[in-house]
Amino acid sequence: MASGGPWLHSAPVTPSSDQPPAVTVSEATEVTDELVEAFVALIPQLSTSSPPTSRDELAAIIGSEADTLFVARDEQGRIVGTLTLAVFRIPTGVRAWIEDVVVDDGARGKGVGDALVDAAVAKAGAAGAKTVDLTSRPSREAANRLYVRKGFELRTTNVYRVTL
Repeated sequence: MASGGPWLHSAPVTPSSDQPPAVTVSEATEVTDELVEAFVALIPQLSTSSPPTSRDELAAIIGSEADTLFVARDEQGRIVGTLTLAVFRIPTGVRAWIEDVVVDDGARGKGVGDALVDAAVAKAGAAGAKTVDLTSRPSREAANRLYVRKGFELRTTNVYRVTL
């Protein structure tokens, strides 16, 4: 995916939005029991067809130079949301893709998703990305409203997938 380079290793980015101070976002730098347990709780809220992310899978994400795993914490320090950002170079420039945004049911509507998206967009911009893309199911109405509010525009395109 990525070919390496200093553009993938920018300094940590702090979101510069007006999210409530009770929400803090950081980049995951190591796999802890707390992180694994958070994914056990969060992934089923995102997808009923995907198992929770394993310790080894989390280590691979965190260890990838193309990926950044953002973690949002509430005022008690509990992990209440995550987002994965992939930044990669293609022949037409540096691009970024947001994947697997999930906010705990009990933390929704409190600025968690807002803070995660701000952090990801800031990191992508610092890495030189020309665009940031994401997909979101139409049934995720609150998430779709968030993305529009954050400046994302609905694109007219086809998304294709092959299952391997």
